[in-house]
Amino acid sequence: MTKNLPRRSVLMSALLAAPMLQAAAAAAEEAKEADFLFVQTSKGMTFDKATSTLTLVGVSPVTVMFTDRPERVAGNMNTARFVPFWSEGKDSFLKDPPNADISIIDGGNMRQVVATLEKPELKDGNLSYTVKIIQGEMPESGADVSVFIDIIGMPLTPVSYAGVARRSFRRAVIY
Repeated sequence: MTKNLPRRSVLMSALLAAPMLQAAAAAAEEAKEADFLFVQTSKGMTFDKATSTLTLVGVSPVTVMFTDRPERVAGNMNTARFVPFWSEGKDSFLKDPPNADISIIDGGNMRQVVATLEKPELKDGNLSYTVKIIQGEMPESGADVSVFIDIIGMPLTPVSYAGVARRSFRRAVIY
């Protein structure tokens, strides 16, 4: 029985230290932040100049997201889960609407328009934004649209509402 005492002592020390190590690792993970970029695609688009409404017709049900160095996190999420990023909160697009580079095929030519995206609304497979044009001229319609949405800095394990939603798709496909 005395032979097992040192072994038990080491085992007990390891068991007691494990939660402390896990807490330290979790704290280190919470401190990390990354700048996420997003890409949305659609079969087409329309633009209502009177209301400044861009509608992505037949928008992909998946929004791609990725970071640059040093984290290099990539994944995709359901587009319906992307829209709430405009909700209240420290890390929301409501507080700081993103700019986007909108690439549109217009009559065989590619058009690039830079705009600020606000007030998203997803309905019947179409995603509409109120836009403020920064550069370029938005056509009334177009095909094969890609929307490259600027970064939003956010923790990799955030605690805000939008952040909690983001945590679940950090490295996974979400539907």
